[in-house]
Amino acid sequence: MTYCVAIRLDAGLVFLSDSRTNAGLDHIASFRKMMIYEKPGERFMVLLSAGNLSVSQSVRELLQVEKISGGPNAQTSEGITIWNCTSLFDAARVLGSTVRRVYAQDGAALKSAGID
Repeated sequence: MTYCVAIRLDAGLVFLSDSRTNAGLDHIASFRKMMIYEKPGERFMVLLSAGNLSVSQSVRELLQVEKISGGPNAQTSEGITIWNCTSLFDAARVLGSTVRRVYAQDGAALKSAGID
């Protein structure tokens, strides 16, 4: 079970997430489920992820690659990235495009393994 929550307070925003991915008798695995994308003084976005860890990691990595490379593989067809979008709507479109790209690449293999 994953826990992610965002709370808006008068003093600002609070983001919380757990990091546990699975637990055995003597081993607890963890992975960061909160990613911060920030250009100081310009934008601050927080991505909280839940669900299939491989899909979440792929999406997060592709978004991070955009920050580093800025190349054509890191952009939507319109050339908008999370780093140059002008609205939260465009940022959501970039995220949605990235999720669809991961699904197109990995969806059939996940489905054949019995993972929706």
